[in-house]
Amino acid sequence: MNLRSLKQLFEPYKDIIIFMVTLLVANYFWKFTMMGDEDGDIVTWFGIDVTAPFEFMACHITKVVYWLICLFRDTAHMVGDHVIRFDSGSGTSIIWGCTGLKQSFIWICLILTVQGGWKHKLWFIPLGLVCCYAFNILRIFIISLFIEFHPEWFPILHTYIFKYAFYAMLFGLWVWFVEKIRPVSSTDSE
Repeated sequence: MNLRSLKQLFEPYKDIIIFMVTLLVANYFWKFTMMGDEDGDIVTWFGIDVTAPFEFMACHITKVVYWLICLFRDTAHMVGDHVIRFDSGSGTSIIWGCTGLKQSFIWICLILTVQGGWKHKLWFIPLGLVCCYAFNILRIFIISLFIEFHPEWFPILHTYIFKYAFYAMLFGLWVWFVEKIRPVSSTDSE
């Protein structure tokens, strides 16, 4: 099998291969360059303190999730800037890793590496960022509602179900771009 036949063999899968490679590279780049503790006191990128945006987002998300919970229940209380406690005794802490900034970074990488016109990427990237933000709020809100009475469900909801649901949402947006938006943009310059 020569190089040309190998290229022809993988041509139909080129976009999905680029997606997978980009997802893995962006994820591991983030994991190896962003460092922070569970308290979110200091977050660094290549040793540079980048705590401020993470702190801002963690506080903001906590307030929004608290507000949403209060629409449905009167059993929640904010404790400080990052913690929501319930009368049941359970609670949740929104730390730097809960901000959705990692998924937003991965989203930008995914759209920047896929083929397609820049005219459409310039509006589709912000649309994806809004979707990341909204999904992250919804994710934390739903997890919080469940753990009020079932705190033992937190690991499965947080680590498995909603983590992979977040990536499935990113994949769905990416497929939408590749299948519906990009074909229209074939006359755009790359």
